[in-house]
Amino acid sequence: MNKKEILTSSELATLWMTYQEKTMFLRMVEYFHSVNEDKKEKNYYESHMLKLAKEIQKIETILKAEGAKIPNGFSEKDLNKQAPPLFQPTFSLQIMRMLSEIGMGLHALHLARSYRKDIIQLFQELSVTTQHCYEECTELLIEKGALSRPPQVSMPEQVDMVVSTQYLKGNSIFGDKRVLNTVEVSFLYQSIESNSIGQQLITGFAQVTRDPEIKKFFTQGKELSKKIITKLSKKLMDDDIQVPIAWVGSPTVSTIAPFSDKLMLYCISLFCSFGLGSNAIGTTFSLRKDLSVTFIPLITQIYDYGVHGAELMAKKGYTEEPPGMENRTNIINRS
Repeated sequence: MNKKEILTSSELATLWMTYQEKTMFLRMVEYFHSVNEDKKEKNYYESHMLKLAKEIQKIETILKAEGAKIPNGFSEKDLNKQAPPLFQPTFSLQIMRMLSEIGMGLHALHLARSYRKDIIQLFQELSVTTQHCYEECTELLIEKGALSRPPQVSMPEQVDMVVSTQYLKGNSIFGDKRVLNTVEVSFLYQSIESNSIGQQLITGFAQVTRDPEIKKFFTQGKELSKKIITKLSKKLMDDDIQVPIAWVGSPTVSTIAPFSDKLMLYCISLFCSFGLGSNAIGTTFSLRKDLSVTFIPLITQIYDYGVHGAELMAKKGYTEEPPGMENRTNIINRS
């Protein structure tokens, strides 16, 4: 029998990161379940609570078998189930859909950094579960008429080739400004949608935190999201293209925190990471240079905001240190 391969540093890192994400997600799902009164939505939350609990247990089992310390992650201490609803029910589903979207991206990245068969299988299973969560959430939102879809477009009747670098400059071969293509619209639309949800989410967090410094940070994030929405919406409207118009929902008037400051800061950190990645990809796949001119400064501002959040978490003692590599200098000096 072949000896079981030990975890690589990359695999340990992906398990550690996934544990943080899943324990946070579970706390949020538990809260949404506790304050929701719609039977269909409550069943949805209950189903995913059970799935998340099993996923977390699988990660713990792997780490224990390797003799690794189980991370702290997020526990019942980070959740106040007695808090009244902070978000309207439809918006809670919007948050779930966005977190599922982030999760799908992270699982794909982690799968690409896995080598051991059981770790590869784990992330394959997590991907499938998260995809189901996204699909069910999307269907619920469509049923409620609460999900704006990207604009429709006439189907292409022929294949056209780019014959001039003018296309990359944002112009047609005749020198006039060309209309956005469908690839460019898809990235603009997705960024506007995610920032619309992020703006309302962070507004709710700003309402309930009691820490003035964290409240200021959340308020700054709200303004940054509004700025991004305005700039990217203008790009669509300049070409007479519909922007996301469905009402995504909003926070209630509650000022009682359902989550710890630690959890809320970590959640916004995930949103920042997602925003950086999606906007960077959008810049790469956009063939109109004026879009890059718009995207790149926004990426810088999102990055700076994310760094500020990381510094704030460290300052408040909320940052759990990832597993470190061996310090060979210290080992040598002790010998």
